[in-house]
Amino acid sequence: VQLQACGGGLVQAGGSQRLSCAASGRTFSNYAVGWFRQAPGKERERVGGISWSGGSTSYADSVKSRFAISRDNAKNTVYLQMNSLKPEDTAVYYCAARKYWVETSVEYDYWGQGTQVTVSS
Repeated sequence: VQLQACGGGLVQAGGSQRLSCAASGRTFSNYAVGWFRQAPGKERERVGGISWSGGSTSYADSVKSRFAISRDNAKNTVYLQMNSLKPEDTAVYYCAARKYWVETSVEYDYWGQGTQVTVSS
């Protein structure tokens, strides 16, 4: 599975941004997808994930109630809708895929290139 995250940019605090993760290669609908982020000088952290069907999602406490993950398997795309953005959400955001859904797993097999999200105060 090849993944490409896009949709990043500069946004003001309190604003919204939607990231997309486009997949190609193997049957994307068979894979769970996770979103991760890494801020400068910090370790990569899990943002959340979605099961292959979209029926299950999970989020890190830091983004719960602000971020939402969805997917459109017909378009081979997973989305990360980010609302009420804060400066501390500034990071490079990555999407990743794995064969089986494990709610809080950080072990993913396929990774895409990241997209930068910068939240100005």
